[in-house]
Amino acid sequence: MSTNLAAILGGAAGAVALVGIVGLLIWFCLFHKRGVSRTSETGSSDPSVQGRHIGVQLSLREARRFELRELSLATKNFSDRNLIGEGKFGEVYKGLLQDGMLVAIKKRAGAPSQEFIDEACYLSSIQHRNLVTLLGYCQENNQQFLVYEYIPNGSVSIHLYGVGQVSAQKIEFKHRLSIALGAAKGLAHLHSLSPRLVHKDFKTANVLVDENFIAKVADAGLRNFLGRIDVAGPSSQVTADEIFLAPEVREFRRFSEKSDVYSFGVFLLELVSGREASELPSSNSTENLVECKIATITATFPAALIQGWAVASQLKAWRNS
Repeated sequence: MSTNLAAILGGAAGAVALVGIVGLLIWFCLFHKRGVSRTSETGSSDPSVQGRHIGVQLSLREARRFELRELSLATKNFSDRNLIGEGKFGEVYKGLLQDGMLVAIKKRAGAPSQEFIDEACYLSSIQHRNLVTLLGYCQENNQQFLVYEYIPNGSVSIHLYGVGQVSAQKIEFKHRLSIALGAAKGLAHLHSLSPRLVHKDFKTANVLVDENFIAKVADAGLRNFLGRIDVAGPSSQVTADEIFLAPEVREFRRFSEKSDVYSFGVFLLELVSGREASELPSSNSTENLVECKIATITATFPAALIQGWAVASQLKAWRNS
């Protein structure tokens, strides 16, 4: 990779260059050459595999139905020592199946329903190198479970600014670029499906990395299990999660591919700057990081565009080298 590209991106957090990088990475990763074969990422060059209709997907691959006793054994009866987090769906446990596979198991209270099974089957049929795979589900004793592949290196948010007692770790530039491209490919794959799948909850905490820092987008379609979407309206106090929501989502609850791309832009802002987008740049500031960058875009868009095209040309040269 050229030292010029590293220099441009390394100083991006300073102002206009960051805006150009964010915009161009979104364009370059999500919209450039979408018609190119994805053989290496999906496992097939057959166009019918890309963007299958739901009915076809369900007929090709059924989600595995786990039994509760399997999951209890895998998590040592859902021991607190196996509890690794809690999200919108519920508690998340690390489990070891009898075949030796490590899994992440999401658990919540819920009555059995065919709708839950159908949604699990659909989501488990979506396969991509940059998506966390849903392996199967379980419904027993008025509890519902989703079983995912386990990603050992945690979320990008933990590496950037730490969580709880886990300290932040410096991510090398080459890994940041790889993470940005991988996350973009995962999100673009969701949008290429037929019908298109909107993530609805794309954020830094939902981009995981494996031991090789390959990015995998997590929780795609998970909001579909949650019923009515409760999103806070406009407010002067924006939470860490709400900062990723596009204005039309916060105001009108309108999710779309565009709202996903907005969320991706906020993710890139955090990835490049290494800071939480909801924090204030200084004690004297009344605007969070996103609001500051939006103001920068408004004030310096022509310069940012010129800087951005320079970055894009170097990115293209790097990818082709």
